Amino acid sequence: MKFTDIAGCAGAAAFLLFASAVAPFFGTFFCLLTPLPFLFYSTKLGFQEGVKLAAIALAGIALVSKLAGQPGIIMVAVEFSALGLILSELFKRRLTVGQTILFATVFTILLTLGYLFMLGLSKGMGPFDMILDYLEAHLKATVDIYRKMGMPQENIVELEKYGNQFIHIAYPSLMIISVGFSVWLNVVMARPVFRMGRLRYPDYISLDRWQTPEIMIWGLIVSGFALFLLSGGIKLIAVNVLIVLIVIYLFHGLSIVLFYFNRYRLPPWVRIGAYFLIIVQQFFLLILALAGIFDQWVDFRKLHREAA
Repeated sequence: MKFTDIAGCAGAAAFLLFASAVAPFFGTFFCLLTPLPFLFYSTKLGFQEGVKLAAIALAGIALVSKLAGQPGIIMVAVEFSALGLILSELFKRRLTVGQTILFATVFTILLTLGYLFMLGLSKGMGPFDMILDYLEAHLKATVDIYRKMGMPQENIVELEKYGNQFIHIAYPSLMIISVGFSVWLNVVMARPVFRMGRLRYPDYISLDRWQTPEIMIWGLIVSGFALFLLSGGIKLIAVNVLIVLIVIYLFHGLSIVLFYFNRYRLPPWVRIGAYFLIIVQQFFLLILALAGIFDQWVDFRKLHREAA
């Protein structure tokens, strides 16, 4: 292990973590990439050396975060470093991209729940109460931003009211989606980083040809019927399952869009503009989710014909 490896891993991770405190909007995106340096160096040096490197990097980040008055950053760093290490191991296995994201997401959620359980013991709270507190604080911060941007007061009141209702119903799915998105982002961004570092990236299927397993449609159908026909705890579970599945089909729809972007070789500025419209217009998100759902029968990319 060289000093340049230690400095590179610790410096990159610290920059990505502290970016969210400096730039709340774009910084959050960079913060989610914190596992990437640990993934890169543990792949480059091996898992055991990667663990040692992560321990040294975390010690440095802990010192800097304490001096900067941001002690909470260290726990985020521990969680993201663990994700980077587990991804480096999953990359060595002959897994599909979906399996890699699934296993890494489950691992991270269990790790997070364990941390929240230990933290909750000192505060007399359960892990799910801690999640609710975090999401409510995040909603409050979002509302404050919209208030400063001049959103009408009646809209602010509605956002707070329905936002809190939604959080109390869907917080399990929100946690799964946020963790899954972080894992997906690091898996995707690892490809160009590995290429620059001349490291072997797993032989995953191209993202523009990715599709959800066909059996998943039954989960969507069952949870949809349970949502409208049942009540109580079963209905709550159905809501969260439905939200998670719809988001997965949304990514299926995005892979269809990416397929045609690549097929017609559209320039980057067109792609960026299209992605921006998708983000700001929720209607397009619904269209993409529906495209992912019906692709199983319509076969927009003609992939089923090629397989036949």
